[in-house]
Order: sequence, then structure tokens, then C-alpha cells
Amino acid sequence: MPKEQDLANRPDNTAFTQQRLPAWQPILSAGIVIPGFVLIGLAFIGIGVALFLTSRSIQVQEFDYTGVDTTSSCYMCSSTNVPNCVCYVNFTLTTKFQGMVYFYYALSNYFQSHRKFGASRDYYQLSGDTTYFTAPLDVCIPFQYANTTPIVPCGLSANSLFNDTFKLYQIVNGTTKLVPFDGRGIAWWSDYNIKYQNPKVTPLKDAFKGTAKPVNWPKPAYELDTTDPSNNGFVNQDFLVWMRRAALPNFWKLYRRITDPDYVGGLPAGNYSIEITYNYPVISFNGKKRVVLSNVSWMGGRNPFLGIAYLVVGSLCIVMSIVMLIVYAKFKFPDDV
Repeated sequence: MPKEQDLANRPDNTAFTQQRLPAWQPILSAGIVIPGFVLIGLAFIGIGVALFLTSRSIQVQEFDYTGVDTTSSCYMCSSTNVPNCVCYVNFTLTTKFQGMVYFYYALSNYFQSHRKFGASRDYYQLSGDTTYFTAPLDVCIPFQYANTTPIVPCGLSANSLFNDTFKLYQIVNGTTKLVPFDGRGIAWWSDYNIKYQNPKVTPLKDAFKGTAKPVNWPKPAYELDTTDPSNNGFVNQDFLVWMRRAALPNFWKLYRRITDPDYVGGLPAGNYSIEITYNYPVISFNGKKRVVLSNVSWMGGRNPFLGIAYLVVGSLCIVMSIVMLIVYAKFKFPDDV
């Protein structure tokens, strides 16, 4: 006889609790699986073709300005320690750059994904907690203190902030015309509004009393953009773009957009010049620096991999359906006729 306690703990005698609900289990036959593979393969191939052709239609112009080549305008900047050295990259667009144009800087052989590089930052500082301004976390070592003064923001990630600057000029009939850049909204919304915050101190400079700027920075965080309080300190757009780590050693990071009414339809064909303030050293670790002009499509920037991946998977589905059809036709059971 079951004990009284066991009876009390027994589930109710219902179809749901006793798992007597009706169920459906598909029976996979050759007549279902083979056409299914064909349809999936055709769908993937169609999507892959659309993605690949769209990616090919995106216009991209890249220009190396590392300065390794002795004929480069940036050669003198790369071989000297002169701060704010200026060089130029001249180029010609043979066809119009359609739509909104995005201006990127690109780095090669730069491992932002390294574990120590990514961990070397104090998120309490970066969220505006002034308690950690005077006592940075140990993860920031060796950029935790400057002598005995705490560094804000501390760590490798912040200290290595990219500090080359760029200006784009259009050359029309021998005269140069500045192409205005728009630096608003280039960072992730979640970084700007949630992840990174300035201290609730006015003026912002007062929150940084008794602290030191990162070693490689020419100015402290509260002077990154003194003309716009919403783009200063830890919510500076360039700072946020840099602090979002790249997954691969060769990467682009968005520097500016071109949204000026004169260029709303894109960059017209013609001659252009990029003025580069060369500060960021990369030759010591065999790195390279480039500037990139690109437009985008409904699928984003140029990325042929996604289209190729769809084409490969779709083709494999078609091949597998043919193999299954051959096997079925040769080895099917008599009652399957």
C-alpha cells in the first residue's frame, strides 16, 4: 500500500500532468526529405546570389598611409618623433560615390582581441563611479598609476586610443574645398547611453581632480571635446568607437560620416586630398594604417563572405539531395515503390 505522503505528492490524474496529450511525430520519407533539401538549397542559393551581388556593388576606396614607402608623403612622419606631423594622400574618384559615404581608419596586425588588452580597463571608472577614480582596479596594471597618481581612464585599452586625425578636401579647378565630416552617432547606442557614463559632477573637470591622464594621451578625458558636452569625457564618440574591441587583427573603425547637404547624394567624381595628422605609431609591431572610404547597402558594408556562405550551403543541399535520390533509387525497398 502506498504511503499517505506519497499519495499527497502524486501529480493530478490529468492528460497534461500524466503526459497523455496527443502528439505528432513526422515520418521522414524520401518523398519529403529530397524535395525539402532541393527547396532549401534553391532558397539559399537565391539569397546568396542577392547578398554577393549587393556586396559587390558597394564602393570602397582604401589608401595606405603607414609611410613605409620612401615615396609616400607620410614617410617623414613615420620615421620621426615629431608630434602632429602632417602628410597628405591624394586620389581621384573616376566615378561618383553613391549615397552616404563613411570614412574609416583601418589598422593591421593589431590584436585588440587579446585577453589582457580587453581586460585592462576599469568599468566602474567608465560608468562614472568616482570612487574608482582614486583607486583604480588592479586589472589596469601597468597603466593604473602615473607614479602615485591614479590614471583615469586607466588600462591598456584607453591608453592606446587612436589619435590620428583626418580632413578631406575636394580639389575643384585648383582650389581646395573642405568636405565637412559628421562625428555624431558613430558609436553604438548602448555604449553611449548605457555602458559608458560621465560622473555626475559639474563642471566635469572637477571630477578628475587628483588624477592623471593616460600616459599616451595629449590631453585629459574632460578635454576630448570641450565644444560639445555631450561628446566629452567617457561619452566621446571617438573614444567609444576605440573601446569597442575588434575581433580580428585587421579591422576598420568608423571615423566620420559625410552628411553635408552638398554631398548628400555622395562624393562626385574628381580629385581629392586627405590631410592626415600623423601621431599613432604602428611600425614597431609591423602594423599598417589605412584610410577607407565606403558607402553601404541594405545589408551593411562590403562583406562577400556572407553571400559565399549561403551559396556554399545551398549548393551542398542540392548535392546532398542528388546523392540521396541516387541512393534511394538504387536501394529502395519493394514496398516503397
